[in-house]
Amino acid sequence: MGRFAEVGDSLQEMGDLVVSLVELSAHAAYLAAVEVPGSHAALPGLVDRYRVTRCRYEVEQSCALLRTVPLQELTPQLLLEISQNVSKNLKILTDASVAASEKSRDKFAKEQFKLGVKCMSTSATALLACVKEVKTAPSELSRNRCVLFGGPLVQAVHALVGFATEPQFLGKAASLNQEGKAVQTAILGGAMSVVSACVLLTQCLRDIAQHSDGSSKMTDYKDRLRSSACAVSDGCNLLSQALRERSSPRTLPPVHANSVKSP
Repeated sequence: MGRFAEVGDSLQEMGDLVVSLVELSAHAAYLAAVEVPGSHAALPGLVDRYRVTRCRYEVEQSCALLRTVPLQELTPQLLLEISQNVSKNLKILTDASVAASEKSRDKFAKEQFKLGVKCMSTSATALLACVKEVKTAPSELSRNRCVLFGGPLVQAVHALVGFATEPQFLGKAASLNQEGKAVQTAILGGAMSVVSACVLLTQCLRDIAQHSDGSSKMTDYKDRLRSSACAVSDGCNLLSQALRERSSPRTLPPVHANSVKSP
C-alpha cells in the first residue's frame, strides 16, 4: 500500500508536469506561428478565454473530489488542497471579472460581471465552511453538505464563465497563413508525442505498483517501462527539434519545402 501511494504521488507530479508542458508548448507554437510573415497575432479582449475556462474545470474537479472520494480518504491534507485549489481559481476568476467590468463600456456588462462575482463568492463561502466542518468533524452528513453546497458554486462558476466568454469579450483570434499553421502543427505534434508517451509510461508504472515483484507479468511490465521511457525521450527530442527548426519529420515536411522549385 505504501509503495502504491508513493507511485501515486509520483504519477500526480508527472501529470502536473505534462499539463505544464502542454500549456508552454501551445504558447510557444502560437508565438512561433504568428512570427511567420503573413500571419497576424490575436487581439486581446476583455477576458482570456483559456484562463477562465481552465478555472471552471479546476473548480468542477475539486467539487467532484468532495463528492466521489470515500470519506476515510478525505484526509485533512486533501481537504486543505481542495480548499486552496478552489480559492486560487476563484481569485483568478474574480480578478478577471473585475478587470473586465472596469474596462467594459457596456453598462449591463459592468454590473453583470460584479453580480456574477458576488454570486460566486457567496456560494464559495458556504462550501468552504462545509469543507472546514468535514475536516473538524468528519461524517457522511458533513460530507453531504459539501456536495449540497458544491452544486450552487459550480453553477455560479458556469454562469460567470459562460457570460465572460461571450464573443464580445474575447477579442479577435489570430490569423495564420499556411506556413504559420505548419509551424504551429509541428510544435504541437512534438508536444503530443511527449504526452502520449507519458500516458503509456504512467499506465505501466501503475500496473507495476499494483502487482508484486514476483508476478509473472513483471518482465513484460519492465519491457514496457523501458519502451515507454525511450518513447518519452524520443518525444522530447522531437519537440526540441520542432521548436528549434519550426518543422517536424513526423508531422509535416519542412515549412519551406514547398518553396523549392523542381529542376
